[in-house]
Amino acid sequence: MFEGQPKGLFALALANTGERFGYYTMIAVFALFLRANFGLSPGVAGTIYSSFLMFVYFFPLIGGIMADKFGFGRMVTTGIIIMFAGYLLLSVPLGGNTTALVVMLGALLLIGFGTGLFKGNLQVMVGNLYDDPKYADKRDAGFSIFYMAINIGALYAPTAAIMIKEWAEKSLGYSSNDAYHFSFAVACASLILSIAIYYIFRGTFKHTEGGKKAEAKAAAVSTEPELSKEETKQRIIALCLVFAVVIFFWMAFHQNGLSLTYFADEFTAKSSEGVQAMAFDKPWNLLTLTMLIIIVYACFSLFQGKTAKTKGISAVVIIAAILVILWRYGAFSGQAEVSAPIFQQFNPFYVVALTPFSMALFGSLSAKGKEPSAPRKIAYGMIVAAAAFALMAIFSYGLPMPETVLDADGNPVGKHVADVTPNLLMGVYLILTFGELLLSPMGISFVSKVAPPKYKGMMMGGWFVATAIGNQLVLVGGLLWGAVPLWVVWSVFLGVCLVAAIFMFVMMKRLEAVAK
Repeated sequence: MFEGQPKGLFALALANTGERFGYYTMIAVFALFLRANFGLSPGVAGTIYSSFLMFVYFFPLIGGIMADKFGFGRMVTTGIIIMFAGYLLLSVPLGGNTTALVVMLGALLLIGFGTGLFKGNLQVMVGNLYDDPKYADKRDAGFSIFYMAINIGALYAPTAAIMIKEWAEKSLGYSSNDAYHFSFAVACASLILSIAIYYIFRGTFKHTEGGKKAEAKAAAVSTEPELSKEETKQRIIALCLVFAVVIFFWMAFHQNGLSLTYFADEFTAKSSEGVQAMAFDKPWNLLTLTMLIIIVYACFSLFQGKTAKTKGISAVVIIAAILVILWRYGAFSGQAEVSAPIFQQFNPFYVVALTPFSMALFGSLSAKGKEPSAPRKIAYGMIVAAAAFALMAIFSYGLPMPETVLDADGNPVGKHVADVTPNLLMGVYLILTFGELLLSPMGISFVSKVAPPKYKGMMMGGWFVATAIGNQLVLVGGLLWGAVPLWVVWSVFLGVCLVAAIFMFVMMKRLEAVAK
């Protein structure tokens, strides 16, 4: 799976892993923080949350335009510095007054702009690795590996956010609201790690950073012919069509941090028992999930290994991981507390665990000449996402309306009104992850392949602008929450995913023509 990939891929992936760990540590508790610290309603909190996500994914357009002129590497470094300033500002507990709210909004603006300079341009650099003909046929696989690395950072973030908050409350005596800021401070440390990795291994990807010298070197190995104005126009139109579709995927998918988190907080059982509970037993849940991931990768190594030594080592690793899980199960009390943010660990866990299966499947289809095109995979991803919300709608039918009550300080909070099994959200996140693996890494790969060379930064920025618009539309979940029955909330997202999939299939011939 990892064979034949450029060395720069792993360095860039690890640099991104550190940044994503900090980002998702913040995101795991951010919506709940807004309601608890500032006393905001679900709709207002959802508007701030979705607006922040929108800016995080809109600014890559500006970052891409700047990178096309000044170089991708320079923008990546500048972005990390600006993000660090934003997270540092967000880490300061200032209470819940107007001043604190203004400072928080300023911090969010810095984080959004810094991420805009960093995120898209780092991914353009990954794509540039595959302009070398030696690696051209590894592009989709490379982006799948890169995407997996992003989710390794996201996997550990929810548990880290919860445990750091609890530690600040119990060990340092901070109030519940002030303790949230310690979760935000983790991002500062993770960015230091990220920039360290970037510069230590810079030699493996420096030629992808842009600038006059790097562009001259890249041009020497690239065999891509210069595009005519008409070809450039066709490619840009095709990309814009894809961007229009993915808006609705992210609108639905990123309900994981809003309405699906509200559902986890207000409708899902607060405790879990048996084997299932091992996934919620902090911090040992991370050990369990990590061992499962190790088993998956070791199994692939066992069956795909070319030497007896490789197969033998893989078998030993599998047995050791199973023994660790059995040891943990024997020491486990049998019951664990279920907190709402912890559900956000399942999506990145599924991404990391399922990526080898996805790559093996499409690798097999490619060998037979039957692999679907990137646009077709995106359309399938929309259908899968629709299935996830169909499941939510079915199992939410008949549940009571969300109820908002006031806590001891007079702040509005959601009232726990049901005890739905955690299996529902675990299953929904699994289905959504299948859709994500079909859409997100393939979409990024498609952009890096189809984008006209002179507009690579801008077009990758366009992908993120589409994501930004979808993230802004996430607020729909907050506005619907408590206003309509739950099954109607999920049906809205079911509907938009299906409409987007139909549109994608209608435009398929046009999209596949430029993907060849």
